[in-house]
Amino acid sequence: MEAWIQQLITQSLEWALFAVALVTFLESLALVGLLLPGTVMMASLGALVGSGELGLYPAWAAGFAGCLIGDWVSYGIGWKFQGPLHRWKYLQKYKGLLDKTEHALHQHSMFTILVGRFVGPTRPLIPLAAGMLELPVRKFLPPNIIGCILWPPLYLLPGILAGVAIDVPKAAQGGSFKWLLLGAALLIWLGGWLCWRWWRSGKSRDWATAWLPPERLRWAGPLGLIVAVAAFVGIQFHPMMPVFRHLLWQVFIA
Repeated sequence: MEAWIQQLITQSLEWALFAVALVTFLESLALVGLLLPGTVMMASLGALVGSGELGLYPAWAAGFAGCLIGDWVSYGIGWKFQGPLHRWKYLQKYKGLLDKTEHALHQHSMFTILVGRFVGPTRPLIPLAAGMLELPVRKFLPPNIIGCILWPPLYLLPGILAGVAIDVPKAAQGGSFKWLLLGAALLIWLGGWLCWRWWRSGKSRDWATAWLPPERLRWAGPLGLIVAVAAFVGIQFHPMMPVFRHLLWQVFIA
């Protein structure tokens, strides 16, 4: 599947846009999104945007269309086949996650639909669960549209940053800037992840809980945030950062 998507990307601009729509559709499709390595695929597509081979706004529009269609297909499946889905053995593997999603939809439907779009494990389940619960369209539609507008550029962003970094002139950046930029990006991501774990501590258990129990997150979360802020501020003083910012700006105004 991933190799086929990569082949589509290299064909033409139209096929690259189709690939964006296809990946976002599959990432949003009920259960399929749990199995698809969409992050890797979208990083490749984002790199095309960052290097100027693919326009940001056409890719954004294609991503919006793909995830909107995927969500509504999932919502329709949940609404139409709610009985068989509850009895489906394959879905039982995700019963705990599905039960939590349904509970969250009961309590805070609009917030859950909007935030769930940005959380990997729940993204392909929330529209399905909303349909299974027969959540009214008037409650599902507004947060769904907002999420589908905001999610594609965020999903493309790592690839965009990588594509822009590749275009930084080699002779000028002395070979160090890209590595420093990568290190700063990893520290910022790690700080954000630790803060997310800190905020969610005690609410769920997964593979990382044994390594990061709540008592450890009480100091690891704030420390990660401090390191992330320091990395972001520090990279701004690199001599090549103005060149990087200029190239990044070109992506948004092209």
